[in-house]
Amino acid sequence: MPISAAAERLGTTARMLRYREALGLVPPTKEQPTGRGHRHRRFSENDLAAVSAGLELERAYGIPPAALAFALRVLAEPAILARVRSFGERVGRLAPAPARAMDFEKQKALRLLQHREQPGGGRPTGR
Repeated sequence: MPISAAAERLGTTARMLRYREALGLVPPTKEQPTGRGHRHRRFSENDLAAVSAGLELERAYGIPPAALAFALRVLAEPAILARVRSFGERVGRLAPAPARAMDFEKQKALRLLQHREQPGGGRPTGR
């Protein structure tokens, strides 16, 4: 369906759909350019469902489309995720990420201690 009909069904404007597309909040189209290189995007039911899901997230969390686009970028790009996590730790919004090797050794030690505290959990006495 053309962008005007898609916008009407979603309760938004064609301009807002173009903005969302520029932000990467609309699934990419597989259509080839027509005419003189101009492409008039047609929206499928799947496209409408994806945009609708994005609109619902924005309403539920009170965020603008650009914030949702950035959240997707953070999830998709590990380097950005690491920088955002570091910032969150600096401002006290996130706890520091646990050191994986230390966690493993700590869990191993705790298992050994629990095993010793259980009846019959100690070493064999050789009897």
